[in-house]
Amino acid sequence: MKYIDDWIGERKVDEVECLVPDMNGIPRGKILPASKFMKGVRDDGLRLPSSVFLQTVTGEYPDIDEDDIGSFQDPDVYLRPDPNTIRIVPWYADPTAQVIHDCYDVNDKPVEHASRYVLKRVLELYDDKGWKPIVAPELEFYLVQVNTDPDLPLLPPIGKSGRAETGSQAYGIDAVNDFDHIFEDVYDYCERSEIDVDTLVHESGSAQMEINFNHGNPLELADQAFLFKRTVRQAAMKHGVYATFMSKPLANQPGSSMHIHQSVVEKRTGKTLFADTKGRDSALFRSHVAGLQKYLPQLIPMLAPNVNSYRRLRPQFDAPINVQWGVDNRSCGLRVPVSSGPARRIENRLAGADANPYLAMAASLVAGYLGMTERLKPTNQISGSAYRMAHTLPKTAQEALQRFMSCKPIRPLLGEKFIKALWIVKMAEIEAYQNVISSWEREHLLLNV
Repeated sequence: MKYIDDWIGERKVDEVECLVPDMNGIPRGKILPASKFMKGVRDDGLRLPSSVFLQTVTGEYPDIDEDDIGSFQDPDVYLRPDPNTIRIVPWYADPTAQVIHDCYDVNDKPVEHASRYVLKRVLELYDDKGWKPIVAPELEFYLVQVNTDPDLPLLPPIGKSGRAETGSQAYGIDAVNDFDHIFEDVYDYCERSEIDVDTLVHESGSAQMEINFNHGNPLELADQAFLFKRTVRQAAMKHGVYATFMSKPLANQPGSSMHIHQSVVEKRTGKTLFADTKGRDSALFRSHVAGLQKYLPQLIPMLAPNVNSYRRLRPQFDAPINVQWGVDNRSCGLRVPVSSGPARRIENRLAGADANPYLAMAASLVAGYLGMTERLKPTNQISGSAYRMAHTLPKTAQEALQRFMSCKPIRPLLGEKFIKALWIVKMAEIEAYQNVISSWEREHLLLNV
């Protein structure tokens, strides 16, 4: 409390944005004058309706039964700021702070289906074993022209050259620099809001970019990824451009992913558990990989949360269709980067850029945890294309949800309330999508069938 009070006073903050990530990773919350925010913290008076965690990506609220997930009474939950997350909002003229909150019910118990709590719950599993997971996400996104008519396809924006990209410029330096006016603001905003980003590259799609994060604590990296999405959108809009983290925003272009590099060290010593003293893969590393292979296909709704997500999980464009694994093989869903023993890690390539970072990391880590505790054995590594192997990932959001609900080992680890809440929200979104008739259907079926 004193830290937050001092922090706000030193920076002469006028307003505070109280942020809560919902099921889709969308920032929800409220904005208060700094003095009222501090009073709310002292009096436990910062509240939101509990239904915020059942809100769909369209802003709707699904029909619910009167049970322990939701209630027609829609009681309040209490917001408590995490002091480690308070930051300046860099795009406002007046000093404004943003801070991420955890939520509790009237009995002072954490809201179990809040996505940030789900990740905390998984991290406690590792902590109880004396283990410490390390992650480093990589987030891809597209820059596109401002699009106010959703019936029209997205188009690459005009850069400083005065032209839009028409082909692949993967790793093109000048192609990135065509938008350096945007990325100068992105890096400035990230520095001022303490988001620890590293490398910027141009990806394979037209005006598709990737920014990598430095490795660290999963909760801190999830917080940063959550704030980063908002930061990039704001920087782009300042220059009359949209930034989108849709998994597959443009037809005939690569999708956007959130690759998660992960490793596990011994909490007490900091030594890796993924390699032995000679730098060879350890038994725990192989079990961790096996857990990813076994459980990630059942956890896909946490990695590919939207109907659009499954347009990305198709052959080619470096997108996975299975959970084969191999060394430095980007056709695999699980890639082992070439690395020394202490840096041994596995790269989970399944998650889309549209995923809630808290849930994507929770899914990836809980799958590896189950592999380690169940002492699972992975399949043999492959060389060559993984696309010649069977397509074992779900092909639709509905199929993914059915697999998710039938996976019993994850229930006590992620929590029954979360499992049910995710099902309710995602089924409501699928039903909303089914009510929309696409332009493809009108073009090809209107007069032909």
